[in-house]
Amino acid sequence: MTRGPSRFNRASVALGLAFLYAPIMLLVAYSFNASRLVTVWGGFSTRWYAALAHDGAMMDAIVVSLRVGLVSASLATLLGLLAAVTLTRGGGFAGRGLFAGMIYAPLVLPEVVVGLSLLLLFVALGVVRGIWTVTLSHATVTLCYAAVVIQARLADLDPSLEEAAQDLGCPPATAFVKVTLPIVAPAIAAAWMLAFTLSLDDLVVASFTSGPGATTLPMRLYSQVRLGVNPEINAVSTLLIGIVATGVTLAGVWRRRRAPA
Repeated sequence: MTRGPSRFNRASVALGLAFLYAPIMLLVAYSFNASRLVTVWGGFSTRWYAALAHDGAMMDAIVVSLRVGLVSASLATLLGLLAAVTLTRGGGFAGRGLFAGMIYAPLVLPEVVVGLSLLLLFVALGVVRGIWTVTLSHATVTLCYAAVVIQARLADLDPSLEEAAQDLGCPPATAFVKVTLPIVAPAIAAAWMLAFTLSLDDLVVASFTSGPGATTLPMRLYSQVRLGVNPEINAVSTLLIGIVATGVTLAGVWRRRRAPA
């Protein structure tokens, strides 16, 4: 007879979840605090969300972060898909180890090293730093994560499915688009969500590669926290949590609906 989890296991899981999510729930609760003091509850209020809507600098930072995240995540996912296909279907071509090492390098390199190297590259090329340098930098950093996620799915894919489509007359490119892509679509969506989340979260690389008019939300929040915690920061953080949670939920629903097919 299979026994259920012991009390110790349940208590361990409960403590672990509380350690992870209690600070987040506390942040969300205090975003509706009427008091200006972030540690003193002054009643329920949405005043800080209204104040956020009238904070031009904060709204500009949110728009910049969303633009950078959307473009960099799409670019990183596309390049990650191509890199994953090359590593999975390319066989043992010359330089495969070097290519794989270069793809996975940002996974192990400190963000300070990556940010500084990108800064030196842009300076050497004479590129004016702005929103596009931040976008390219985020795409470079998140490319490796997208490649890992998509490569794991392609490695488990039965190649005979694509070969059967080619035997029925499909060109290789058409077989890949009509057979392989629909199967690995959930992995591509997961890679995009991961790249988008990492872009929203990044502070170090953006600090090195940003310029005038390209202040991202983490940079704005960090500059404000250094001067003191404003309850408006809790409202911004709650909105970010809501955006990420909504995206993950929609991706999960879409994946479950595709599962029977």
